[in-house]
Amino acid sequence: MTTQDSNFGKMYQVSTLNALLLGYTRKVVAVRDLLANGDTGLGTFENVDGEMIVVDGHCYRASDNGTVTETPPDCGVPFASVSFLKGSKKFETGTVESINALKNLMDLKIEEGFGLNSMHMVRIDGFFEKVDARSENGLKSQHVELKDILDLNQKSFTFSNIPGTLVCLYYPDYMAGINATGWHFHFISDDRSKGGHVFNIIIKNGTAILLK
Repeated sequence: MTTQDSNFGKMYQVSTLNALLLGYTRKVVAVRDLLANGDTGLGTFENVDGEMIVVDGHCYRASDNGTVTETPPDCGVPFASVSFLKGSKKFETGTVESINALKNLMDLKIEEGFGLNSMHMVRIDGFFEKVDARSENGLKSQHVELKDILDLNQKSFTFSNIPGTLVCLYYPDYMAGINATGWHFHFISDDRSKGGHVFNIIIKNGTAILLK
């Protein structure tokens, strides 16, 4: 049995949201260790140095201008969630006009098949009319609270009429503090050159792969 087979259907998480919020942003594991436990996911890097997008078993960093680079195997990870999406449920999104509409659609789909009291990872491949996103470069000082890092370094940007992948993570309300509850979205373009943390979106069409 491979690592992927043994970990299918499981969520692998590095550290906790509460630790990150309080400024524990140093390396917990390396990217190579993260990718041994999942091929899809999201997170951040040491010192909150950009937004993480994991797709197809590769780990990418979105910088504060939305440009994306693949990260080296020894890059430090203080916080992330990944899973393997092999053999998961698929559905078509159709046109989605906003991030709230997407959240409502995703809630409906997971409630139909699995329930809202579990963790879920979803990958959506499609054509995106608009992606409003953000990222940040790292702050070298240790134990600075996440809010202060984002206030200092976070920048926003917009992508228009772009094919790409949306990685979607869901944690139920009772897991507050372990991870961000509700839905959390990171985007990466098909050419792996653009991406970031998503706060609004318009999807023209998309195919979703859902894992409980």
